[in-house]
Order: sequence, then C-alpha cells, then structure tokens
Amino acid sequence: MTPFTERVIQIIQSIPSGKVMTYGQVAALAGNPRGARQVVRILHSMSSKYNLPWHRIINAKGEVAIKDTQGAFTQKDYLLSEGIALSDSGKVDLAVYRYHPTVDWLLEDL
Repeated sequence: MTPFTERVIQIIQSIPSGKVMTYGQVAALAGNPRGARQVVRILHSMSSKYNLPWHRIINAKGEVAIKDTQGAFTQKDYLLSEGIALSDSGKVDLAVYRYHPTVDWLLEDL
C-alpha cells in the first residue's frame, strides 16, 4: 500500500459522524492536491475492507457524486441519519458540515 493510500484511509476514518469532506480535500491533506480521482478509486476498492465511512465523502459542490440511483439514495440516507441537512437540490452546505481536521492530527506520523 502506498503512503498516499494509507493517509487517505486514515483521513477518511477520522471524519466524525455529522461531518463531510470532499474528494479533493482528502487528496490534498493526503499529499496529492490533484488526486481526487485516486480517492474515488480507494473508496471504491477499500471501503469494505477498512470499514470506511464512504458516505461522508462528497464532491466540491456539496453534492453526492455517485451516479447509481440506489447508491446515491443510500448515501443521502446515511448523511441524513447523521444529522446532515440536504438542500432541496440535494446539496450539503459545506460551510456548515465540512470537517477540518486539527493541526495536531495532521502532524501525526509525519
């Protein structure tokens, strides 16, 4: 496993219930600001194995990015169950619900 992948997994596991992060935000914190698509692949291939809260990752517009209707419904349902409000158009207000890890956490293991 690459250091980037390990860091992505750690970051996603750290997101508390009721908060979200964007694919790009996770990628940047993991050391590759242009690695949002890599985050997608990691979520797709490792969510079950590492029990990742995949539903807490959304796109930069605050939208669920899953194209599959059932998957998108499931993600929205999980977000709502954690108290995350969705607008009528299905968007999450990132100003309210975006998770910002602490500086101390970011410096761990560096």
